[in-house]
Amino acid sequence: MTTQEPAASIRIDDRRARGARRPAAAVLLSLLAALWPSQARAQQQRQDGQAAPQAPEGGAAVPRGPGGAIVTPPAPTAAPAVKATPPRALNYTPPEYPPEAEKQGREASVTLQLDIDRDGRVKHAVVVESAGHGFDESALAAAQKLEFEPARRADGTPAPARILYRYSFTLKTASPPPAAGEPARSAESLRGTVLASGGDVPLAGATVSVARVAGAGAATPAAPPELTTDEGGAFAFAALPPGRYQVTIAAPGFEPLSVEEALAPGEQLEVKYRLLPQGDGLEVTVRGKRPPREVTKRTIEQREINRIPGTNGDALRSLQNLPGVARPPSIAGLLIVRGSGPQDTQTFVDGTQVPLIYHFGGLSSVVPTEMLDRIDFYPGNFSAKYGRVQGGIVDVALRSPKEDGKLHGLAQMDLIDARVLLEGPVPFLENTRFMVAGRRSYIGESFGPVLEAAGAGVTQAPVYYDYQVLLETEPTPSARLRLTFFGSDDALELLLSDPAPNEPALSGNVGLHTAFQRLQLRYDHELTDKDRLDGVLAIARDDADFGIGPIYFQLDLKTISGRLEYARRISKGTVFNAGLDVFAGLYAVNLRAPGPNRPGEPPNQPFSTRTLQEVSRDGEFFYPAAYAELELAPTPRAKIVPGLRLDYQDLNQQVTVSPRVNGRFDVVPGFPRTTVKGGLGVFHQPPQFQEVIPPLGNPGLKSTRALHYAAGVEQELTRHIEASAEGFYKQLDELVVGVNRPGSIQLDYQNVGSGRVIGGEFLLKYKPDDRFFGWAAYTLSRSTRVPEPGEPERLVSFDQTHILTVLGSYRLGDGWEFGARFRLVSGNLVTPNVCNVNEQSCDPYRTNALFYAPTGTYTPIPFSGPNSERLPAFHQLDLRLDKTWKFKTWRLSAYLDVQNVYNNANSEAIQYNYNYTARQYVTGLPILPSFGMRGEF
Repeated sequence: MTTQEPAASIRIDDRRARGARRPAAAVLLSLLAALWPSQARAQQQRQDGQAAPQAPEGGAAVPRGPGGAIVTPPAPTAAPAVKATPPRALNYTPPEYPPEAEKQGREASVTLQLDIDRDGRVKHAVVVESAGHGFDESALAAAQKLEFEPARRADGTPAPARILYRYSFTLKTASPPPAAGEPARSAESLRGTVLASGGDVPLAGATVSVARVAGAGAATPAAPPELTTDEGGAFAFAALPPGRYQVTIAAPGFEPLSVEEALAPGEQLEVKYRLLPQGDGLEVTVRGKRPPREVTKRTIEQREINRIPGTNGDALRSLQNLPGVARPPSIAGLLIVRGSGPQDTQTFVDGTQVPLIYHFGGLSSVVPTEMLDRIDFYPGNFSAKYGRVQGGIVDVALRSPKEDGKLHGLAQMDLIDARVLLEGPVPFLENTRFMVAGRRSYIGESFGPVLEAAGAGVTQAPVYYDYQVLLETEPTPSARLRLTFFGSDDALELLLSDPAPNEPALSGNVGLHTAFQRLQLRYDHELTDKDRLDGVLAIARDDADFGIGPIYFQLDLKTISGRLEYARRISKGTVFNAGLDVFAGLYAVNLRAPGPNRPGEPPNQPFSTRTLQEVSRDGEFFYPAAYAELELAPTPRAKIVPGLRLDYQDLNQQVTVSPRVNGRFDVVPGFPRTTVKGGLGVFHQPPQFQEVIPPLGNPGLKSTRALHYAAGVEQELTRHIEASAEGFYKQLDELVVGVNRPGSIQLDYQNVGSGRVIGGEFLLKYKPDDRFFGWAAYTLSRSTRVPEPGEPERLVSFDQTHILTVLGSYRLGDGWEFGARFRLVSGNLVTPNVCNVNEQSCDPYRTNALFYAPTGTYTPIPFSGPNSERLPAFHQLDLRLDKTWKFKTWRLSAYLDVQNVYNNANSEAIQYNYNYTARQYVTGLPILPSFGMRGEF
């Protein structure tokens, strides 16, 4: 590291692409960008018989074309995966600067797609990113004169290839003299390196431009307004006066990056910028706990998510393949994290809570994968930013619409549902983009008649749909404003033509309907290089209706929620975060259910024959919270994050205090990195509405409390293979337990329960390369509860001791890819009413039921304690095959996803005969193939 003046200080800043939406793992792309451009420039200089152009002091060499234009040959951004050696340029022909455009002072960049044959000749060239005004024609004419060393396969034979190639047309400008009264330009400068995110590979041929921010001074820098990075990805601007500058970095195949930098007097700024690849390299990030505010980090790329067998390419369904996540029961859309109940994990979309994350049966998620930027998944020890929950957090971030000024869209159909998406610029509104999407299932139309003909009694098979509308703009270069409306709807109806023997009064329809809508406004603003403000406000409505014959439950919520967070970089290695989190609204609950037994009636009579009672209740609630955190990095190898959260619930008038702290330390920095990590904290969860609202519940209930402890280690084994292990322990106190209240249909809720969860998570992952990705995840855990003091400890129904997932996918070439997933999981727990005939002490003729003469039915008597029997282990193999065809302006893809390939009859429940003297296992889904097709432009 050097400076232009010995007395100048140097400030080093390492930044990733702010606002960039789609990272990737294609390291080959970055290697090509790093190796090729310098060879092209050197070849051009030799052919012209000229010396290499001299860069400004501290700058990069820039070849110049006619008329003083700067014409930069770009790096190719992709090569087919079957090639061992990419094309290499043998010459460079600068394009002619369009005279009319030059006269008008226009500048532009044109990106071409070149098809290179086995002889290294350009057989076809098309414009990928157009500039108009004669630039496209000039670039196409110059490209036809290019010659390449052809791409070669692994055996050395020449092969055709396709690359991206960019021409940048930039007018040469003279440095104006200083304005009157303006101080002379000092020697401050901006220098740095441009890297490909994910592999930190230098990007050569990237363009870097600077512009003075309005109000920061009227001077124009003497250095060229645009430079090209050298073979090491380096650039440097000299003689920049103090002030604020907008720095823009662009490279073909990567998301552009625009950031604001501040140059102080007597200071040189050295930076690292990481560009995120675009297109097929789109990545969705799934994080265990995001550093530096959480403990661990796990990343699943979009390429991985789209290819994991058994998920139909659904990003949120891929969460179930991560360590710490249990397998839900068959066709149940539940998320069970580290031994906590499904209600103990909250889900957010762009910072706004939603009541569910999966459609009915877990067939798909409520947000399409194509709209996702990332998924932040926190199984425990999460930041003080989140509260009102003691299990885990899933925060789904929506991506920004594409910014290339073109219209894009896709349509996909499979055997379950269909979806469409459209995005592009908003006409007549500058710097404003839109994205709309929708999905609807047709499983009811396709499978409903089949199920009804088979005697399933189905009047309406599961029907679901979701929708999203998004508008986004940037009021200033450092601010983003987004308006989003999204929602989801699920419905199911069954006909009970023959009531169950033990519940003779239950007849008619069984209906289930859930829906939610959100109108959301989000604002993110980098106020200065040290201050940031993020805010989100949402108006929402949630509906839940369940009915079975004359019995029903209805919940209607109208809420407003908001979060405002301010972040301040106090000093190097110290960041302060503080925020407000408010959740408030109106509720309405309606219930019709059987009442308690009449005096003298036996306690075992059928539930459905009791006298019906009705309860209706409405009101309002207000849950405000405040939190603060410090991100401390005392050394480059250590990070410590203490935090504190305060919550208030007006329904039970309680204040809770939740202190937390997380930390990580690089025992071995660099490669191969070894990191130890740990965290502990207090987490509170308020009681559910029906538990605290009178007359249904107890207004004196307190929030439940969980203490989270975690410690682990991360180890890089190779550049592509990494391993991690983490142990966790959760202590649960003041759990809400409901017991029957004499003379009332309500339960008597009290904070008398306790519990604990202990376990370990292990992950061995092969990070994606151009051919393969895969991982093996194993979780060992035990989750128990004590309903009341003095009672024995018991396993919870969602406890799974062993969870093993092994998966991988391999690109075969020519658009084909094949993948497989194998799962081995402990069986779910059940409460038996008949003994297992495999047990030595079992009497298969023993009757475990009481006969109720008025209705002629039997009611069961549990054979043993709750959750005392475990079903046989679950194991299943899923396979997936993908094929993609690329055309001139669009792409077609198809996939075949087969679940349970060897048709294993996995046990999901137990079914009994009429008097509970015999039983049999209820099996889950058999072999289930799914075929889908997608077209996109």
